[in-house]
Amino acid sequence: MRSVRHTVVAVLRRPLTLAALANSAVHRLRPTSVQGTATGPDDRFQIAFLTDGDGSEWVVRVGLTTAAGAQMEASRALLKLLAKRLPYAVPHIEGTTVTADGDTVAVMPRLPGTALVWRELEPGSALARSIGQAVATLHDIDPRVVEEAGLPTYDADAYRARRLATLDRAAATGLVPTGLLARWERALEEVTLWKFATCTVHGPLQGSQVLIDDASAITAITGWEAAGVSDPAEDFAVLSVLADPAAFDTVLESYAAARRDSPDIHLERRVRLAAELQRVNALMNAVAADDKERVQRRTAALRRLDAATQDDHSLMPPTPGRRRPAAVEDDSAGQVDPRDIKVVELSESNEDDETVEIPISRPAPRPQSSKGAAASAGTANATNGVPPAGDESDTLPESSTYPIDDDSTT
Repeated sequence: MRSVRHTVVAVLRRPLTLAALANSAVHRLRPTSVQGTATGPDDRFQIAFLTDGDGSEWVVRVGLTTAAGAQMEASRALLKLLAKRLPYAVPHIEGTTVTADGDTVAVMPRLPGTALVWRELEPGSALARSIGQAVATLHDIDPRVVEEAGLPTYDADAYRARRLATLDRAAATGLVPTGLLARWERALEEVTLWKFATCTVHGPLQGSQVLIDDASAITAITGWEAAGVSDPAEDFAVLSVLADPAAFDTVLESYAAARRDSPDIHLERRVRLAAELQRVNALMNAVAADDKERVQRRTAALRRLDAATQDDHSLMPPTPGRRRPAAVEDDSAGQVDPRDIKVVELSESNEDDETVEIPISRPAPRPQSSKGAAASAGTANATNGVPPAGDESDTLPESSTYPIDDDSTT
């Protein structure tokens, strides 16, 4: 089984090999069982779950591209700083190693909790409100923390320029409908949308990256490789499409109430834009991988989005209408000259497009201890579990658990 590393093919490793790599990264770790997970065509990491001799659980992650490995290593400093500032847990990389072919391997304790599925989030629920509060807490962290960790920081203009550059590259493929290109360019060039303060962000938040306990309290957030300082709308992109619209409204209302400074008035419009541009990223990943089937599927998805947004103006601020002058008290009072009437469309679409693919995580099962039988499929997380897989599905992957002899990792 192989996955594509842009134009380079990365061979996936057997679970026992991952266990040995984990032992190399953290010498005191003595795995007694290992559980592999399925890896999708868009996944940037191969992941396995380990059980140690004392029953503790670990995660081993291998970057499938040089960039993925570099981001994982770069996030290490930020995670140490965030752990002191967030009310929920974040991953702690216990040790790393580099394979003979240059792949970065990171090993971390497995965080407690069950992963969310955005589609199952209920409107008005305490959990939906908690998600908004959790994101608000992150966005209120001083951006200098990110700078100290050496991760990317952008102001609004620089962030917008990056979006335009991505759009130019997508346009060069000839696969993006001209209607969508024009729609997105108008939004990116609408100056009023881009007058906001950037903040500390996680990157498009997957449901599988949010862990909760039995009381539906958030215990941890994982998957910080795309963290930085940029548009707060970025964190809501996937949630806005996959969650029930009313549930998303609950999250956003709770977020706005919890922020130290009120969010800018165009946040929700940029969330829609970020969600739509996720399709561009998915297309470009498929093009880079030279995966013709995925290219065709994602091109078709963009065509459907183009058709669905032909008469949609929800990305743009509404045009203010002109007030009619007060009536003059003369013989013509009460009469209206048609030339004084200006028709302005202020309608705004609240419909979510469900016809397009959004790369989402496929949750992985939590392994049983070494005393248990073979683990069955269940829900897990992203840095604890599987990163985005590329197909819009909540299907759980299959996995296998292997016992490990004491000398198998030496």
